[in-house]
Formats: sequence, structure tokens, C-alpha cells
Amino acid sequence: MVIAGKAYGTGSSRDWAAKGSLLLGVRAVLVESFERIHRSNLVGMGVLPLQFHAGEGSEVLGLSGHELYDLDDLEPGLSEIGVTATDSEGGIKRFSAIVRIDTPKEWEYFDHGGILQYVMRQLLN
Repeated sequence: MVIAGKAYGTGSSRDWAAKGSLLLGVRAVLVESFERIHRSNLVGMGVLPLQFHAGEGSEVLGLSGHELYDLDDLEPGLSEIGVTATDSEGGIKRFSAIVRIDTPKEWEYFDHGGILQYVMRQLLN
């Protein structure tokens, strides 16, 4: 999981930034805010975009980014998900994050592991 601040994805080559995240093994991104297109590109790559609630962020919650992060079960249509961060000393912080899969079509893409897998399955059917 990547933990980031505001306007995540701004200024990057957005489609490659999303592909690069997936290729590096990133399964979720938790940020204060997204650059609009980058968020949808993450969904298209099968990377879960999560957003801190207003007024929260890594500093407010005391997160270093070195914790082990666990997410509650994700079901299609959820608007929030529980997050558990466990530090190296066993300290646990629990909070919720906003799921930023914003449309039913994005849920379809994400459920298939990304837009490429979605399209391939459509062609095979």
C-alpha cells in the first residue's frame, strides 16, 4: 500500500504511473486527495484507490508508512472500508477510509482486476 498526501498523481505520466504501481506490487493507495484522472487509471489497473476522511491523513493519524496494513473485506459498492495499521512494536491503529471507486462501471473493472482483464473476458464471452 502507498500512503500519500494531497493531489496524488498530479504531474505524472498518469497511465504509466498507475501501471508502474501495479508492476511494483501495489494493491492499494491511501491518500488525502487524488488527481482526478490518476484515480480512475488506478482503478483501471486494478489498484484500490482509498482516501483519508477530511481532516485526517498520515500525520494526524500518526502513520509512518512502515506499518503493516490490513483492509477489511471489500464488497462491491462499499463507500468506506476499515483499515488496521500495525507498527513494528505491535501497536495498532484502526481507522476507516473512503473507497474511491466512484461508478458502477469502475466497480466492474476493479472486480475483474482491471480494465484489460475486463475487456479480455468480454471478448472471450
